[in-house]
Amino acid sequence: MKSLPLAVALAAVAGASVVSAGVSPQNFDPTVKPQDDFFRYVNGGWIKTATIPPEFSRWGSFDELRDHTQTVLKDIVERAVAKGEKGNALERQVGDFFASGMDEAAIEQAGIAPLRPELARIAALRTPADLLPAIARLHRLGIGAGFMFDSGPDDKDSSRELAQLWQGGLGLPERDYYFRPDEKSQKLRTEYVAHVARMLELLGDTPAVAQTGAATVMRLETALAQAARNRVALRDPVANYHKLAVADFAAQAGALDWPGYFAAVGAPPFAEVNVGQPEFFQALARQLTETPVADWQVYLRWQLVHRAAPYLSAAFVQENFRFYGATLTGTKELRPRWKRVLDATDRSLGEALGQLYVAEQFPPEAKARVLKLVEDLRAAFRDRFQTLEWMDEPTRAKAQEKLAAFVVKMGYPDHWRDYSAVRVERGAFLANVLRAAEFDVQRSLQKIGQPVDKTEWHMSPQTVNAYYNPSANEIVFPAAILQPPFFDAKADDAVNYGGIGAVIGHEMTHGFDDQGRQYDAQGNLVDWWTPECAARFKARAAGIVQQYGAYTVLDGLHLNGELTQGENIADFGGVKLGYAALQKALAGQPRPLVDGFTPEQRFFLSYASIWRIVFRPETLRLQVNTDPHSPGEFRVRGPLSNFDEFFVAFAVPEGAPMRRPATEQVKVW
Repeated sequence: MKSLPLAVALAAVAGASVVSAGVSPQNFDPTVKPQDDFFRYVNGGWIKTATIPPEFSRWGSFDELRDHTQTVLKDIVERAVAKGEKGNALERQVGDFFASGMDEAAIEQAGIAPLRPELARIAALRTPADLLPAIARLHRLGIGAGFMFDSGPDDKDSSRELAQLWQGGLGLPERDYYFRPDEKSQKLRTEYVAHVARMLELLGDTPAVAQTGAATVMRLETALAQAARNRVALRDPVANYHKLAVADFAAQAGALDWPGYFAAVGAPPFAEVNVGQPEFFQALARQLTETPVADWQVYLRWQLVHRAAPYLSAAFVQENFRFYGATLTGTKELRPRWKRVLDATDRSLGEALGQLYVAEQFPPEAKARVLKLVEDLRAAFRDRFQTLEWMDEPTRAKAQEKLAAFVVKMGYPDHWRDYSAVRVERGAFLANVLRAAEFDVQRSLQKIGQPVDKTEWHMSPQTVNAYYNPSANEIVFPAAILQPPFFDAKADDAVNYGGIGAVIGHEMTHGFDDQGRQYDAQGNLVDWWTPECAARFKARAAGIVQQYGAYTVLDGLHLNGELTQGENIADFGGVKLGYAALQKALAGQPRPLVDGFTPEQRFFLSYASIWRIVFRPETLRLQVNTDPHSPGEFRVRGPLSNFDEFFVAFAVPEGAPMRRPATEQVKVW
């Protein structure tokens, strides 16, 4: 909630066969020179023929690999389903959950019956004092009405779990969507209100009542959004840390029974809480006391059906897709049911499914090879610290200490999460989803006040992604990303260092980006930089913000250099560290040409190839507005246009588009 893992890329839906490892000249566009546009040179041939399947909003290397992984998982869960009672406890739980989601007849027959108990609770609300307990009830089920409450490491004491309050409760992607004045944003808001109305009709409201209710939802959410911080402001860990005594928070946030809420949601007794955005909770308190209870009832009904829609009958599923899929992302068709149910199984029982996946799909030799790559990258970073001209000695020593303390998690957890308390039944899909959500909420809340579990993972092993966690000072690589095109134990070093090596370097650099650099070797939010060195870092980071803010994506829309700066800094570091580690690995070794390319050229070709991607315009706009990651083409053009070794490898002359003027080149790590 407070310092989320900084992932290398969004895990997105996908749907085609996995690509092979290595550099693929057939994907090149020979009409483009490397010095003019390296992204198009490497991927232009593929882009010209790439087709986004109708059920997807984007298509790229991450998506291709995720599709392959989903196909593997489908086989695993279908075998578990077939075993039934003959399977072991893990297979029965995963198999029964998946089977419940695939039982369309039972889901259609149930209609909205699974929601009736919760709808009745909401209908029974009478006074403002009833609202926080009602929100607590929804929060127990993993429904983020109004705000978010969870546990997480204390930023100032990373060894202890702290209660965390965070802004939330919005149905549009983020707060700025409620206020942007452009025509597309205004149209989207109109379509959102229409969507809410249609969902309320599906719950049984007449069209007129539903339209009035949707307007009420929009009005209430807009008031919450007005008090919320945008995504750039949420990136500042210092500005979002306000640890208070519970009594002091209750006094500041209005005359509400916050201790009663904490008890109702299932949290153990605690004395302190981090209030990420105090002004949001002050505004929330006003809304809870001044807005009519009837308006809140409509909002809570919407929050309930919004969360439940993907697991209800076809009418709810289709309407949910119509707005969040077709309108928001441009996706043409709903994904096949098995993929949607598989995703729900992964979200609900991720490490249970992960155990079955790892047992079949993750060879020990892959883990050993990548662990060596990690240490190669760590050594390259250590060397880089020693030669940084802008870093002073006190800061350098602390940076080396933090680098040495990096924890590396590879493949899968050492200790698997126990889901035995989650009751799973065939033929009860939404009930299974909500029971799993409640289990996860309670598992998290019971950690408040306890020592942080340093063995915990925040992604399942079958996730095609990676992350850096600043509070634990750890880099984490799930098993599923340790495959082609990112890694192949049979591929040459140039390919692997340009693929998974750059990913490893990216995650390491997150420990020293604009956010990560504020945490020390133990994961505490501590300023360990001298003021002079911090100023020099900020000046270089500002250059990256300026460079990316100048990129135009579509229709005059520019990248948000502030929002993306952490990921962009990490991309710069990933390329530099991966390249330096490759040079260490090649020292004293023969350097044969492959397909006419040197190892150095193949490194850059491999790096550019992992970022190939095509977008639907709506999805690209959504990414630019909400995602801290730059689109793939800029993850290639941005770093390489500042990198001397790239200029040498491809003889990029001064003045070429892929070579920024020397006076404008940015070098951080």
